[in-house]
Amino acid sequence: MKTSYILKHVIGSVVFFSVLFISAGKLDYWQGWVYVIIGLLMVMLNYTVLRIDDELLLERSKPGEGTKAWDKKILGLSFLATIAMYIVAGLDSGRYNWSPEFTWTMYGSGAVLTTAGQLIFLVAQKQNKFFSSTVRIQTNREHAVCDTGMYSIVRHPAYMGSVIQAIGFPLLLGSMWSIIPVSVLIILQLIRTAMEDATLKKELNGYTAYAAKTRYKIVPYVW
Repeated sequence: MKTSYILKHVIGSVVFFSVLFISAGKLDYWQGWVYVIIGLLMVMLNYTVLRIDDELLLERSKPGEGTKAWDKKILGLSFLATIAMYIVAGLDSGRYNWSPEFTWTMYGSGAVLTTAGQLIFLVAQKQNKFFSSTVRIQTNREHAVCDTGMYSIVRHPAYMGSVIQAIGFPLLLGSMWSIIPVSVLIILQLIRTAMEDATLKKELNGYTAYAAKTRYKIVPYVW
């Protein structure tokens, strides 16, 4: 199961990277290569320093019963938005240069945000042994609230990381037009955050008390 999950993860990453370079129509695309290097670094961390245990690996590769129907729809739309994000960025900054030239400060900011967002996601995954890939109450695993680490700061640090890396994507790739699918992706993330939070308050024992103590969902002092 572990080998198949890693293989699936690597193949998925290769597919997304391929979509970006195919859309760019060239391999001489430095923004794309920087993005790939960051992605490969995170894959390495995911299976070394920030490796999760085998039980969570099984849950993430094949979630048990009870996944919310609305979550399946949001995940499907998020997948389409992500594909669109890669296609638009590749066509824009790699092939047709629709956007004006970005400054090195903008590219650098994009690289920092992309790296930080992905790293936050991986740390959140490592810190929460109930970090499933879908929204469901894991009764088969004695699901309990995680309130330590980054979860003591915000209730959904992984979504915070996802939003941060999404903001960095157009800057790193130098594509203003990719802001459109990125915005759709962020909106979907915020909707998923709100709906998951409401589900956990209703169905997970102890979550309401945790939410009262840790007040913010993904942005400290804001939301």
